[in-house]
Order: sequence, then C-alpha cells, then structure tokens
Amino acid sequence: MPEPSELSRRERQIMDAVFALGEATVNQVVEAIPSPPTAMAVRRTMHILEEKGHLRRRESGREVVYLPRQAKGKAGRQAFEQVLETFFGGSLEEALAAHLHSRKDQVSAEERARLIALIEQAQQEGR
Repeated sequence: MPEPSELSRRERQIMDAVFALGEATVNQVVEAIPSPPTAMAVRRTMHILEEKGHLRRRESGREVVYLPRQAKGKAGRQAFEQVLETFFGGSLEEALAAHLHSRKDQVSAEERARLIALIEQAQQEGR
C-alpha cells in the first residue's frame, strides 16, 4: 500500500473524511471537507485515490460508496508516527506534554490511571 505521506493536501482531506465517516459518497465528502472544490473535482480525486490504492469502491444502487483500503487503526498509528517524527523529533514525551498543555479539560482520574498502566506495561515489555 502506498504511504499516506505521498498524498496532496486535498487527497489527505478526502482520506480523513472517508476515515471519519467509515465509508462515503462523493457528496458526503464534499460536505465534510473545508472549502471543498466541485463534486466533480472530488469525484476525480477519489478516483485517483482508488488508483493509488488508498480507496476501494462498491456500488450502492446508483451511487458509488468509497471505503479506505487500510484499517482506521493502522492508518491512525502511521499518521501519529509521522506527526511524532515531524513535529516532536520522535519524542513521545514532548508530544504528550504538548497535548496535555493544550487540552481545555483536565485529564480524568480514569485517563491518568490508563496512561500509567500503559506506561508500566510498555516498561515490562521492554518498549
């Protein structure tokens, strides 16, 4: 499968919309992305994404519904790794600190406990 980093800004917006919706028609994508181009331009871009191997399609009556070829979780992990490297030099600590400082609400006791448990588990596994 091609790397998501090879996508243009508009292709990334379309892929983000399809991942968020789970599956989407051209019109649903037009409604979901900021400052969308025409439906015809979105249709063409989605066709290109299909040719590149990022999307697949299925017919639903007269409409074409597009689905991501990659699982949302895997794509999310890859995107996170890219953001981590690009903006935080690979430092998970800096990324987490930035996120915690920018949150409007406080970290709940349950979230804190889950984070601590994940850190402890990673430590036990030697990660």
